[in-house]
Amino acid sequence: MIDFQTEPSRYRHWKLAFDGAVATLTMDVDPSAPLLGGYELKLNSYDLGVDIELADAVTRLRFEHPEIGAVVLRSGNDAVFCAGANIRMLAKASHGHKVNFCKFTNETRLAIEDACAHSGQRYLAAISGGAAGGGYELALTADHIMLIDDRRSAVSLPELPLLAVLPGTGGLTRLTDKRKMRRDRADVFCTAEEGVRGKRAVEWRLVDEVVPPSAWEAAVRQRALTMAARSDRPGGPGIELASLRREIGTNSVNYPHVHVVLDRAGRRAAVTIHGPASVPAGLAAIHAAGDSFWPLAMARELDDALLHLRLNEPNLGLLVFRSEGDPAQVLAIDGLLSKYTEDWLVREIVLLQKRVFKRVDMTARSLVTLIEDGSCFAGSLAELVFAADRSVMRIGAAALHLSPLNFGPLPMGNDLTRLQTRFLGEPASIDAARARIGEALGAETAESLGLVTAAYDEIDWDNEVRLLLEERASFSADALTGLEANLRFPGPETMETRIFGRLTAWQNWIFQRPNAVGDNGSLKRYGTGVRPSFDTARV
Repeated sequence: MIDFQTEPSRYRHWKLAFDGAVATLTMDVDPSAPLLGGYELKLNSYDLGVDIELADAVTRLRFEHPEIGAVVLRSGNDAVFCAGANIRMLAKASHGHKVNFCKFTNETRLAIEDACAHSGQRYLAAISGGAAGGGYELALTADHIMLIDDRRSAVSLPELPLLAVLPGTGGLTRLTDKRKMRRDRADVFCTAEEGVRGKRAVEWRLVDEVVPPSAWEAAVRQRALTMAARSDRPGGPGIELASLRREIGTNSVNYPHVHVVLDRAGRRAAVTIHGPASVPAGLAAIHAAGDSFWPLAMARELDDALLHLRLNEPNLGLLVFRSEGDPAQVLAIDGLLSKYTEDWLVREIVLLQKRVFKRVDMTARSLVTLIEDGSCFAGSLAELVFAADRSVMRIGAAALHLSPLNFGPLPMGNDLTRLQTRFLGEPASIDAARARIGEALGAETAESLGLVTAAYDEIDWDNEVRLLLEERASFSADALTGLEANLRFPGPETMETRIFGRLTAWQNWIFQRPNAVGDNGSLKRYGTGVRPSFDTARV
């Protein structure tokens, strides 16, 4: 089983250090500690285990260290910044693992950019040694990239010439969309093994500055201090993120607020969210509650459950969301989050909710939400209704509630809310929904407003739900993944939707082609001294 829970005392590949308002996150990969076994993590190359630690560190920096305004990414290996994803791991991993690995690393890097954009925690990449492939992609997430000018340190994306694959964590898209690199120069850069260094790297916008070795350490420190000085992080104590309480059974995964039942015969998992038992009295009580505050605790548990299902239960192609609790309590929690938006901790909680709901959107499973008697799909929790491919509601006592959090703070990767995405081209429908904030919307009202797919009475409910779930589980998993990925993200393109929708879709295909993964392909022959043999037919 792949476990996504960790904490700094268990890190094998990253080191955290703190100096006033600056943190240093040093990549120092232990070659002898691969996640899957059977390969060495040489030259600061990484696998999923390395990225699990990175994701944990990024989250802890945001919640546990409000004093940190800048984070320096650097290497603990004198010879190399990072050699990228470990090639032996890619060569031996299953197709599903490779794709989920790319997806998770993309989500982790987007979380870094989210911290830069919204948390007042800016990242600085200090590249000493080669930054190749995924190593340079990691640097690309930073606000500012520094490269030591020592004639051996360079940046490169050599995946195409060396491995017959593409940069898998957004490299191509960040070059053009984020760094605004000319596409002809990007073409040259991505087909050259040796990479680019020195002044050309600055001219081509691959890095922001090059620094001579004699001034390197002082320049990195000064740049980090300057970035930290622009931060609005308040300082003071943070909150500790304790290990999640989780029980994994044969057919279940249970947390205090999230209960997952695995139905392998039906090829589905039921994910039940339990609403809050109480509401803090105010901001001081939120801080006192720390990581036990319901929206934070629930989001962390749901995130862990989603990742567990992705990597450890690949044959469960249908997720069924349910909820239990008092919707008034959920709305009261939302009210606190809306009232105290200027508080750093509240801001981080809402940003975490946003990232977790994005993880839902990006999960390659069919999503069905059932709104039943006793449900508490209200406000922020109602995002699971709008994220679903289908949502059905029982006529009777069941109700759906909206809050201001449904209309802005929790956008999808396309920078639209789920309601804006749902009602693309229908601004009147958005206005009609906004006018009902706080109301208990019965099934027929919710259906008339377009907030759910269908409403069924108690006579039809069991049979209609059964038919929906059985039919969905019977379809081709590949075709459903394509259908859902196409339909979930209408509207404008963003760098994030391009990364997932284009790059990983092409990478998914390329990872199945013999030029990359066949017995005579690049991933299998890399390092053997034997050149790969390519099928030259264009498909």
